[in-house]
Amino acid sequence: MIRVLIVDDSALMRKKLSDILNADSEIEVVGTARDGEDGVLKARELRPDVVTMDINMPGMDGLTSLQYIINEGICPVLMVSSLTQEGALATFEALELGAFDFIPKPGGTISINLDAVKKELISKIKYAAKAGSLEKIKKYRERKRKWNETKIHTPPTKNNDIISKAVVIGVSTGGPKILSDIIADLPADLGAVVFIVQHIPPNFTASFADRLNKIANFTIKEAEGGEVLKNNTGYLGKGGYHLLINRLTPSVVPRIRLSTRPEHLFMPSVDIMMESVLNIFKERTVGVLLTGMGDDGANSMVKIKKAGGITIAESEETAVVYGMPAEAVARGGVDILVPGYKVANEIVKALKKIPD
Repeated sequence: MIRVLIVDDSALMRKKLSDILNADSEIEVVGTARDGEDGVLKARELRPDVVTMDINMPGMDGLTSLQYIINEGICPVLMVSSLTQEGALATFEALELGAFDFIPKPGGTISINLDAVKKELISKIKYAAKAGSLEKIKKYRERKRKWNETKIHTPPTKNNDIISKAVVIGVSTGGPKILSDIIADLPADLGAVVFIVQHIPPNFTASFADRLNKIANFTIKEAEGGEVLKNNTGYLGKGGYHLLINRLTPSVVPRIRLSTRPEHLFMPSVDIMMESVLNIFKERTVGVLLTGMGDDGANSMVKIKKAGGITIAESEETAVVYGMPAEAVARGGVDILVPGYKVANEIVKALKKIPD
């Protein structure tokens, strides 16, 4: 049985979350708390397997409470955040501080329609409760720090305006933190165009693109339909749309295309984005698959590898959820399997192997 503590300043939200979770035969709500301070005290007392944490609360907020629970090694924390600009920024900060992942409140701060995210909520709680998930987050931070101190930096590729290579990155649950670290480690003159699909709510992608752009050595932006691709630029898939590229003739620079077709569980979808890029760049494609539930991207990694491209996946050692990468490995679609903190170096090395 997975024991859950709910922390939220709204009595209605505490009741709604409790009803949803207690209805699952594998989950038991062992307590609720009305604010961050109450949440820390009850987490210490009850020692739950997972805490669901509201962000905006009077007194001690969710971000402060999160830090106490994580630093004391009590259990993983799943943030419950509002779908607003402010909510997005606070959510990404929570993930940087060590939150396992987050669940959006479909109707704002107080949501009566939580049934819309019921399946996702329960699934993420079960993944968070798996043995070693909190230790994995803490271990990643430490090994990332040591790696930064000892790694040999691969010389970057020559900078130019000709787009001849592409990097495609797919990531889902547990992804914003590892993706941010990878982007920050890539050089300014990467010598490729970068396409990214992160499974997050539509309202969050613009804020996340801005956040990535601030830490990147090259431009990262939310993809816009019709824009011409630029070298040494990263395009984050816009929430609610598939990220595609097309080119009318071989001599014309490809453009971004956003589409709501075909219908897919995820929009944007990693598979659909990867296949679209592969159709244009073929063997000059580097595929990267990171932490996430399910198998989105696994089939496309196989196709990239078969086409002569290079594929890289995050290993179980650091993947918060070893789902998408594991599926790619099982299907024979991975050339290089490494911890998350080594992925950026492997991307640079892979690009060096592809002739200019």
